Amino acid sequence: MSEAIWKPHVVVAAIVERDGRFLLVEEETDEGVRFNQPAGHLEEGETLLDAVRREVMEETAHRFEPQALLGVYRWRHPAKGRTYLRFAFTGEVHGHEPERALDTGILRAVWLTPAEIEVVRARHRSPLIQRCIEDYRRGQRFPLDLINELGAEP
Repeated sequence: MSEAIWKPHVVVAAIVERDGRFLLVEEETDEGVRFNQPAGHLEEGETLLDAVRREVMEETAHRFEPQALLGVYRWRHPAKGRTYLRFAFTGEVHGHEPERALDTGILRAVWLTPAEIEVVRARHRSPLIQRCIEDYRRGQRFPLDLINELGAEP
């Protein structure tokens, strides 16, 4: 009898601030409508930086360029029993394609102040949203060359 191999769900997220507001998405989830940073799963053969660029475009229709690694976060969803390993990046958005359809389940992209984000805290998809914003506001940043992609496909 073989044992199942445990694997965390690897995800990327973008923490984007512009004029005192943070870019979030409002999305449909199994637990109802929730707020999250633009985020999603790393796909086979994809680098972490390419994954975060793709997720921001798919969920917000903005072109995102990562400038720093904010942090790596491990969180276990209490109800689902899944563990997520989140690579959170900071950077800037350049260009918006408002005609572009957003990913299935994404209701809208929205820019909120920290106070507005706090007001909807009960509707955050996870505690990672608030933690990443707090780390960002404290000035936490790591250089992108901290990430080494060995054997990545061309």
